[in-house]
Amino acid sequence: MRISTNMVNADFLNNLATTTNKVQSTMNQLASLKEVNKASDNPLLVSKILDLNVSISQNSSYATTISDAKDWTTTQDGALQLVERSMNNIRNIIVAVNNSGTLTDAEFKAYRSELQQEIGTVVDAMNTNYDGRYIFGGSKTTEPPFEVTKDANGEVNGLKYNGDETNLAREISNGVSINLLTNGNSVMNAQGAGKDLGTFFNELVADFDKHDEAAIADLSKKLGEVDVFKNNIVNYNTRIGAIEKRIDAAKDRNDSEKITLKNTLSTRQDVDIAQKYMEYQNQMLAYKSTLAMGTKIMQTTVLDYM
Repeated sequence: MRISTNMVNADFLNNLATTTNKVQSTMNQLASLKEVNKASDNPLLVSKILDLNVSISQNSSYATTISDAKDWTTTQDGALQLVERSMNNIRNIIVAVNNSGTLTDAEFKAYRSELQQEIGTVVDAMNTNYDGRYIFGGSKTTEPPFEVTKDANGEVNGLKYNGDETNLAREISNGVSINLLTNGNSVMNAQGAGKDLGTFFNELVADFDKHDEAAIADLSKKLGEVDVFKNNIVNYNTRIGAIEKRIDAAKDRNDSEKITLKNTLSTRQDVDIAQKYMEYQNQMLAYKSTLAMGTKIMQTTVLDYM
């Protein structure tokens, strides 16, 4: 088979174009520090990189939700500790009255005033909000869920709940959700009490208003009831603590997944600078050799065949 000058020149130009493209591609990789700069460079790899970026974005979104849920439960824990403290103070008031013997009207009024202040403290604590959202109102997070009730004289005599019985769900990973205990009605109602917290406070304030033997006798019975409500609050806060531990575990998994995803993305997307520079040097050597050979080929004349 006879090889013509045109065939040699065509092969040279094809080889030069191939070598030039490789050099250009490697230069682009070194400049951008990315294995691929457009989809046509490696469609399959680009597809995997896009999927990884989506997963990282989802991971970041879950991380935000987890952080929000963690802060929410921490705020709830602090609020319920204040409520528990007030319930202890109310119990101490009842004990003080039972152990003090005969009390004057002024002393009874002083205890009643202290009791009313503690009821207000309970309401304030249960109306705690996090990031502008009330944490014990169920799904009604934009309005205070608790309010004090007052008698005809404007005196505090209890509280009532205006929220709903919904617990808010939070998705913390793909297909995994937790329910934040936002149903404030669960704090109002203690199993075995036979009444809600608002009714209990109404009866308690009424006993202080009467200041008679029957009222004092009833206050003795109230010690058992206040313990029931206090234990219910403690148990409710314990459940919140269990949710908080689960959120902590979810955070650890999320952090681990984030590291894994970013490492995988880096492996597929980022260039090894040392290795890529060696490739560039070899390609430049091949490029220069091609140019040198081409110089001899392209200078061939009819005299070379004589």
